[in-house]
Amino acid sequence: MLDSRGRIAGRNRAARRLTASSASDVPPSWLAEAHRRHVAGTFGPTAGTPAGLFGDRSFEARPSPTRDGRVAWWLFDRTDLVQAHETVRETRERADATSDLFSTLLASLNVPRCAEVAARMATDHLAEAAVLITPPAGHRYAVTHALRGGRVVQETRQIDPLTVPGLDEALRGFPPVPARWINPDAIPDWAIPGGFSGPVGSVLVTPLPGHGVPAGALILLRSDTDKGFSPEEEVFARLFASRAGTALSAARLYGEQTAITGTLMRELLPPPLSRVHGVDYAGRYRTALDHERVGGDFYDVHPGPDDSAETFVALGDVAGKGLDAAVLTGKIRNTLHALLPLASDHLRVLRMLNDALLTSHHARFATLVLASVRRLDDGTVRLRLTGAGHLPPLVVRGDGRVEEVPTQGTLVGALPEVTARTVETVLAPGDTCLLYTDGITEARGGPLGDELFGEERLRQALEGCGGMPGEALVEHVQMLAAQWLEPGSRHDDMAVLAITAPRGGNPAGGRAPAGDHGRARRTA
Repeated sequence: MLDSRGRIAGRNRAARRLTASSASDVPPSWLAEAHRRHVAGTFGPTAGTPAGLFGDRSFEARPSPTRDGRVAWWLFDRTDLVQAHETVRETRERADATSDLFSTLLASLNVPRCAEVAARMATDHLAEAAVLITPPAGHRYAVTHALRGGRVVQETRQIDPLTVPGLDEALRGFPPVPARWINPDAIPDWAIPGGFSGPVGSVLVTPLPGHGVPAGALILLRSDTDKGFSPEEEVFARLFASRAGTALSAARLYGEQTAITGTLMRELLPPPLSRVHGVDYAGRYRTALDHERVGGDFYDVHPGPDDSAETFVALGDVAGKGLDAAVLTGKIRNTLHALLPLASDHLRVLRMLNDALLTSHHARFATLVLASVRRLDDGTVRLRLTGAGHLPPLVVRGDGRVEEVPTQGTLVGALPEVTARTVETVLAPGDTCLLYTDGITEARGGPLGDELFGEERLRQALEGCGGMPGEALVEHVQMLAAQWLEPGSRHDDMAVLAITAPRGGNPAGGRAPAGDHGRARRTA
């Protein structure tokens, strides 16, 4: 009961128990203000129910005027309701934080970046400082230190997990040790981020669960001026750690797969080409699908041991596109590499390759053109060319003439027997022999979008390329085919390889025999 001056004028039994520890006749400030407004007549129905603390409990107050001018204020204990609302609010905040963590972590499939984000967010929502340790590589651990409001520091160092209670178990995926069991004074210096204020007051160590194997462990630190970890906070920390561990594990798995894919890709991609034993080589490759790096076309250049030996060149086209075709491409390239000691006998190489493909589980075939290249003392380049179901090579002479090398043969990987013939030709300085796959000639486009680029159009385009360097020639051919394609249309893999006799390359300063220039000769 409050009088007109706002003093406590009476209490019932429940109110006396509530104020037993205080002899003051002055009510709490929130109740005094509500009483003043009620007496002044400014306490309307839209003002809301006054509420506040009385001791350590939360109440709301409702007035009831009395006949003697005093006001009876009825206090309703709402402590449990306030605590329930606070729990719901904290739960929502933690759920939002966990969702933000997961979405942020999954935005990066980089392990150090994931560790940095997880440690920083741990300091935002769980503790003043966080230390994240990932599984060791050898005897060294990747350690990420984060301090609230500070920068994240990452380092790789040797540590002893046994020096932090519960850390060795957490790194092996065992359940976390309750925070109350860990002595803060036992935390070593390496597990305390630089700049941490004051001694460690509370520590929580929790594992980071991964896909099948642990993704690491998280150490959370609070100073002695902060409260310790409550059971609810420990549960939230475990939930936080499980999300972080999932993202770290995904990033690690992605990194491993990327490394494996990169290693395999380096073996499947066409090699870079340059001058070998005085002969220039240039190549261009484009897959059927722009988002893929490998396909069914390939080329390789295998130099001889010295200038006097032939360089073995292969360009081929495997039936199909994409990764399946690339796998068979890799097998063919490896087989040809193993057959290099027999490279001088093209037909024998093709037959052994054919036998290898017929005994494999692949149901695909391939076309190839093989070339043995050697530069002669007079600066010319002698080629021996053999086709196996492949388009005939074209020789672009220095004066612009384009000649077809009439190679013929059956494809490999389809029939029990392979037949082929080898044709010799000579390149004068400035001449280029062009090897290409049918992705060039079968590029579909043109004015109506339904016409093949074709061999004849390719020959006509090359007639103006006499004396053009091989690098420029292959670029020109790829550009012509790409321009011919109808925008957005599908196309086959494209591979082009140029073998060029460099100009001014006659070490003896003399002229090559005229009869050998510009003439192809069948030898097998």
